[in-house]
Amino acid sequence: MLVIRMQRTGRKGHAMFRVVVQDARRTPTSGKIVAYLGSYDPHAKQVSLDHDKASFYLEHGAQPSPRVASILKAEKVKLPSWVAAPKVKARAVRNPEKRRSTAPAAVVIKEEKATVPALEDTAAAQPEDQSTDSSQPDEAPSEATA
Repeated sequence: MLVIRMQRTGRKGHAMFRVVVQDARRTPTSGKIVAYLGSYDPHAKQVSLDHDKASFYLEHGAQPSPRVASILKAEKVKLPSWVAAPKVKARAVRNPEKRRSTAPAAVVIKEEKATVPALEDTAAAQPEDQSTDSSQPDEAPSEATA
């Protein structure tokens, strides 16, 4: 039996996939493929397929993997009636209370009167105007008698 699956290529951390027709008993990494249908780049979401070859193998009984079936459907390749459409999984959020989008709006309290004395307090807390002019020393040098 033939299957249409993806064969991983590309360097570590940057996967690229070939869409291949292969015997179902072989592993995708075995290298023995029946036909090469195209490629898929998951990072750029780019697909290049030979639509005629894909439809030929689908008509002759090749079974696509769920991911390949969704790619073929997105590329408008006519899938046979016996190909099961990939199921859409229910996506649950683990901690919805931690999300910013579901958090309640922050309450903004306007206390204008409280901010004005705070500014005056900070001004009073600062030492009085002390000139740091280096030309006049603060203390006169003491003369030592010998």
